[in-house]
Amino acid sequence: MDFEQFYQDKYPAGVPREVDLDKYQSMVDVFEQAVKKYADRPAFSAVGATLTYRDLDTQSRNFAAWLQNKTDLKPGDRIAVQMPNLPQYPVVVFGAMRAGLIVVNTNPLYTQREMEHQFNDSGAKALVVLANMADNAEKVVPQTGIEHVIITEIADMNSPIKRTLMNAAVKHLKKMVPAFNIPGAHKLPAVLGAGAREKFTPVETKKDDIAVLQYTGGTTGVAKGAMLTHSNLVANLLQVRPMMEDTVEEGKEVVIAPLPLYHIYSFTLNCGIMLEAGAHNVLIPNPRDIPGFVGYPEFLVDKMPKM
Repeated sequence: MDFEQFYQDKYPAGVPREVDLDKYQSMVDVFEQAVKKYADRPAFSAVGATLTYRDLDTQSRNFAAWLQNKTDLKPGDRIAVQMPNLPQYPVVVFGAMRAGLIVVNTNPLYTQREMEHQFNDSGAKALVVLANMADNAEKVVPQTGIEHVIITEIADMNSPIKRTLMNAAVKHLKKMVPAFNIPGAHKLPAVLGAGAREKFTPVETKKDDIAVLQYTGGTTGVAKGAMLTHSNLVANLLQVRPMMEDTVEEGKEVVIAPLPLYHIYSFTLNCGIMLEAGAHNVLIPNPRDIPGFVGYPEFLVDKMPKM
């Protein structure tokens, strides 16, 4: 698309081309308005689970409450998130943001050396990691400043019975979860359950507060954390929306998300632009499996990438 021509056609000479950067004060503001406006709409789906915007609001609130009441983490502290495209990803990310924490997106396929560098470089004090690669975390965490580890399993956002059966199949039948032992680690379902019983205190988030430390690929050296403020992310969202207003119907779109949410493109699109538009984001955990990709919506657990 020729963006300059697009704007010339859409906004003739003399028509302002600015966007209202004061529409939202932060990504938390974007999130809270979206979950209220589209409460009963599906927000994120994967591995047989669908979270509505109301579910996303409730579960992220529970995660934030747990962080506030059951840990010593404070606004501005860093929390690393290491998992593929699963419904618990937005729960954890927005829960962390609602508690005032800075999200450190981490590639699930990182080596131990890469993990250690990123965790230390970012100053991460907490880690949410998929059980499939927790054996690497077991070896790396003692070499870092991480004090709190939360383990999630593939089917954690499914109903309790389905969750138990699917997670057991992944671990014992598919043999996709290497043995690990991380003393003091918490399981995400227990964290969310405990958080539901705690008080959540909203945190004032300013535009210039850092929202995410987004690490580069490290192709010219070690990966470097780009500091993205809430204002950065909101500005990106608001600048893209005018180009979509003629084609995207708010609260009605279904968006396939094969690109990993821990990369900035999909993070901005699916956890920002499409969330603000009330879209249903269908997450693809393993886009390398083309038959499974095409055969969605029931993305089977054996289609998960081998970690």
